[in-house]
Amino acid sequence: MRRIFTIISALLIATTLTACGAGQNAATRTITQVTDGVEVKVTQNGSAIRVVNLLLVATENGDAVVVGTIVNQGAEPDKLLGIAVGGGAATITGDTTLAQNAPLRFEGERANVKAVFSGVNAVAGRHVTLSLGFARAGLVTADVIIRDKRDDYKNVTSNSIESTSSPDSPQPE
Repeated sequence: MRRIFTIISALLIATTLTACGAGQNAATRTITQVTDGVEVKVTQNGSAIRVVNLLLVATENGDAVVVGTIVNQGAEPDKLLGIAVGGGAATITGDTTLAQNAPLRFEGERANVKAVFSGVNAVAGRHVTLSLGFARAGLVTADVIIRDKRDDYKNVTSNSIESTSSPDSPQPE
């Protein structure tokens, strides 16, 4: 009888200690980290925004460049208003309007927006809390890693994105 009581007690204690104290709506349930980059699903205020492969890359001149993709999967448009780490805001170039299924791509061949934290002396390997501010979805934070500039990120620079023009675009005089 004493042995059965001990086994049952051990099972109850193990179950209690491993249970999720925050319940089914814990904020950490919406964050996934498959690779170096963080994935976040934003559902506040009726939004349906997905952030994929979010991270920072440290450049040789001490800047930190945002890498990742943001997609609005909802019917209502939104807008990325800003990106911040601590008290510092990134300089963002490019249109940050989030139309349905029209991704904002930070870095890469198909980049259409750029965000740079200038002169922050970013150190590869560290984690920082990065905040994304949206007009509709509100403020979202994620713990992101700062990567060094090699492998997939070797071509990341803190220069602004190149503007593309068609042959029909007016040329400056």
